[in-house]
Amino acid sequence: MKLARDIKEFETRLGHSFADPGLLIRALTHASISSPTRGDNQRLEFLGDRVLGLVMAEAVLDHDPEASEGQLAPRFNALVRKEACAEIAREIDIGAVLKIGRSEMMTGGRRKTALLGDAMEAVIAAVYLDGGFSAARDLILRLWGKRIKTVDTDARDAKTALQEWAQARKLPPPGYNELKREGPDHAPVFTIEARLATGEAARAAANSKRAAEQAAAKALLDKVET
Repeated sequence: MKLARDIKEFETRLGHSFADPGLLIRALTHASISSPTRGDNQRLEFLGDRVLGLVMAEAVLDHDPEASEGQLAPRFNALVRKEACAEIAREIDIGAVLKIGRSEMMTGGRRKTALLGDAMEAVIAAVYLDGGFSAARDLILRLWGKRIKTVDTDARDAKTALQEWAQARKLPPPGYNELKREGPDHAPVFTIEARLATGEAARAAANSKRAAEQAAAKALLDKVET
């Protein structure tokens, strides 16, 4: 009874009422709790990633008809990356209805960027299979709408941007060093230092190594570009 109520509430937040609720259940089922009789969301994730990519490619083209491919690509990447999907997932609280195994539960699975991002892509696929491409497109444009309009016109992956900065000056790629890990296993905090061969460095902390590396790269890029 509670599951049915939670799913209905999630459909309201999502803005799509499923003709086949089983698709949504599968999209919300992580591999850690799958079984021979209970499928997980991995195949849906694969499909949803492609649906999201097609819709977002069209959206960034429509938003700026004069933009070059070199301008469009980083905007597209910023909108479809796992972190962006996870941010949307948090906004509609996918974590509250995500079905995960005990091991993932104990390590904070409902808050993990990777799990939330994968689930968001799986939900997109479920909407696509349930209501067709038009329904999936409407969903994506509604949830991502403000991001499409405000995505930084120079949006770049910070690590890539820093590496390009170094290469342009004939420097080796920057290095990343984990300085420390703090906090409990289910909610760790990583401190990463990004350093250039010339000695400039910057540090940042985040709940994942990837996010900490990105933050450190951005901090270092801001430092050397000022």
